[in-house]
Amino acid sequence: MSLADVTYLPETPAHDPEIDLINEEAFGPGRFSRAAYKIREGGPHERALSFVAIDGGKVIASVRMTRIAAGKGRALMLGPLAVRPTHKNLGIGRKLVAMALDAAAKARSPAVILVGDEPYYGPLGFKRIPRGQISMPRPVDLDRLLAHEIVAGSVAKLTGEVCHADQIAIPA
Repeated sequence: MSLADVTYLPETPAHDPEIDLINEEAFGPGRFSRAAYKIREGGPHERALSFVAIDGGKVIASVRMTRIAAGKGRALMLGPLAVRPTHKNLGIGRKLVAMALDAAAKARSPAVILVGDEPYYGPLGFKRIPRGQISMPRPVDLDRLLAHEIVAGSVAKLTGEVCHADQIAIPA
């Protein structure tokens, strides 16, 4: 396997079965009980801002983006990010994150949040969200709530419980 053989593409519905298998392999059955999964149950992810890595005609990694809301703030939530074990530690996940962040900026999203490890995501521009500023619908380690701010001041607008943006009532 050579990194030159890896192709990066926007996600399509045809990729869904392979993405499901990669996520099952990476996160196991416990993924359904996680806070981020609960948010993603609230509506669809943004396929135009989600990407896959292909090697030998097979999906070997994926990243998805989901619109979220918290207080007066709106953002995207990155995840899940998953890479097949045979392709880990090659920079594929980082490239997918970079592509997703670039797409988010082009789509004029104010920020991107995620639940993840700061040593991995910090070099990609993510910083901890201040403790207590946001909460999740299920328990989560508050030190793993990270944000990448695209529009200055947008992370400060994210307050209270995070939900899928489709779950916000639009005033009449």
